[in-house]
Amino acid sequence: MKKLSLRTRVLTGSVAAAALAAGTFGTVSANAATPAADAKNKNTMQSTHLTIEAATKAAQVTLDAAKKENQRVSVAVVDRNGNTILTLRGDGAGPQSYEAAQKKAFTAVSWNAPTSQLVKNLEKAPTLKDIPGTLFLAGGAPVTVKNAPIAGIGVAGAPSGDLDEKFAQAGVASLAK
Repeated sequence: MKKLSLRTRVLTGSVAAAALAAGTFGTVSANAATPAADAKNKNTMQSTHLTIEAATKAAQVTLDAAKKENQRVSVAVVDRNGNTILTLRGDGAGPQSYEAAQKKAFTAVSWNAPTSQLVKNLEKAPTLKDIPGTLFLAGGAPVTVKNAPIAGIGVAGAPSGDLDEKFAQAGVASLAK
């Protein structure tokens, strides 16, 4: 096995220490709104992401909020790049809800707006709905740090998008605690 340089070991140790020390919003790394550049390498930057623990907590709070209202839904949490962190399919949720929740989360984080707001934008730009991976139905909410999107929560399966979005917002709110 190749021996790591002192710089690599110090950098790895610093990243691990920062990960352990991070607490705000269940995130790890630097400011989401203004990514920090590496002092020695101007070609790189850091960004903020949810931890798996924070994503799991938010998804479970979302699922619990729906369950309290006797709704059977699926919940998806995606990272800043739209990659799925996790998806929970609630007991009795319809088969379509799994994929719809992922697409709503992706759409919310992509535009840093609740999907209910984005539906209104379709009147001015109807071709937005043609962008692959998106779903312009209420039920998606962005997770932000300093107004920059770091994740999205999508919910699908309730009889209305308003309910889906209400549950997604419960998950977002749980991260602020």
